[in-house]
Amino acid sequence: MLSFMFAGSASAASKKGDLQARIDAAKVVLDQIMAAGDKSIPLNILQHATCVGIVPSMKKGAFIVGAQYGQGVVTCRTGHGWSAPVFIRMEGGSFGLQLGGQAVDLVLVAVNDRGFQDLLKDKFKIGGDAAASAGPVGRNTEAATDWKMGAELLTYSRSKGLFAGIDLNGTSVSQNAEDTEVYYGAPHNFDVILKGNVPVPAEAAPFVHDVALHFTEAKNRK
Repeated sequence: MLSFMFAGSASAASKKGDLQARIDAAKVVLDQIMAAGDKSIPLNILQHATCVGIVPSMKKGAFIVGAQYGQGVVTCRTGHGWSAPVFIRMEGGSFGLQLGGQAVDLVLVAVNDRGFQDLLKDKFKIGGDAAASAGPVGRNTEAATDWKMGAELLTYSRSKGLFAGIDLNGTSVSQNAEDTEVYYGAPHNFDVILKGNVPVPAEAAPFVHDVALHFTEAKNRK
């Protein structure tokens, strides 16, 4: 299992190579989760998803109990596919304690326009500013209907190969504008990127293609 990259270098923008490694790691996480079949994200959630965020464990660094810090990437559905990725931070809350201090992969799925709008904010708190719930698992599970009662975001974790919904209430999600600027070589507002107005960089295309493969194909199924 890879381990979280965070803490000491949080205040400085990462090098572009590090950022590409983060995107590549997010692709690996998504590939592995979706390969789980009946133990992955339910089909009707894939169909309704407006955005997906993945915070992968990274090769360097260590998960510090009490720090609860991770970095990840987000892409959103647009009128012509999926957007170029942006970079986010997640910190605080109680997920470090809930996970017993283990390094994990985290997945956020926005399931409606409210969830999409949450991800356009500079910073928001899961369970406070954004209604969220632990996401159900199981490709055709009946439990997958419960999220329609008002959740904007569904939250998941994967640790030691186990993929399950997790309560991330109290965790803050913030835009990492510094890393996003480094990656694109120029400053861009998150809404401009996530609404599809910035071309997908060639290096990020495999990740965005993977998201489109799993989420768009699900939406097109009858």
